[in-house]
Amino acid sequence: MSWLYPILRDKTFLWMLFIVNLLGTIYGYIWYIPQLKNTPGQFMIFVPDSPTASLFFCFVLAAFLMKKNWPIFEVLAIITLFKYGVWAVVMNLLTLWLSGELPWEGYMLMASHGAMAVQGILYSSFYRVKAWHIALGALWTLHNDIIDYVYMQFPVYSKLFLYIQDIGYFTFWLSICSILLAWYFTQKTPRSSITL
Repeated sequence: MSWLYPILRDKTFLWMLFIVNLLGTIYGYIWYIPQLKNTPGQFMIFVPDSPTASLFFCFVLAAFLMKKNWPIFEVLAIITLFKYGVWAVVMNLLTLWLSGELPWEGYMLMASHGAMAVQGILYSSFYRVKAWHIALGALWTLHNDIIDYVYMQFPVYSKLFLYIQDIGYFTFWLSICSILLAWYFTQKTPRSSITL
C-alpha cells in the first residue's frame, strides 16, 4: 500500500476527489427530494443516508487540504461510506434479481457507491480517530437504523418494501460490520501523515 500513499496525498488528487464527492453529494440530496417532501421534520437529517456519508468525507478532504484532521468526520465517513456504499450495491442487485432488469442509473449507483465504500478505507491510515470518536460514530449509525426501520424512514426502493424486515436486519448487521471495520482500520493499523 505504500506505493499508493503519494497518490492519495497529492494535492491535485485530493482536490479532484473533493469535487467529485461534492458533486455526488449534491446529486444525492437532489435524488432524495421527493422522499424529503414527505418526511417529518425531526427525521429529515437521517433520511438522505448516502449523500450525508459523502458530505462527511467532503469535510475529511477539506481538512486534509488544510493539513488538518477532523476525527469526528473521519469516523463518521469511514463507517457511513462503507455501510451505505455496500448497502446500495446490495439493494440494486436485489432489485435486479427481483425485477429482472435495472435502469442505467442503477448501474451508475452501484459503481459510485462501490467507490464510496472503498475511499473511506483507503484514507484510513491518515485518520486520527480515538475510541470515543468510534463510540459517537456507532451511536449515530445505530440511531439512524432505528429511524429507518422502526420509524420507517428508509430509502424508497419500490418492490424492496416487501422485504423491509429482512433489509432492516441486514442493515443492522452491516452497521455492526462497518463499526468494527472502522475500529480496525483506525486503531489497529499503522498511522501515516497526509502531508508529504
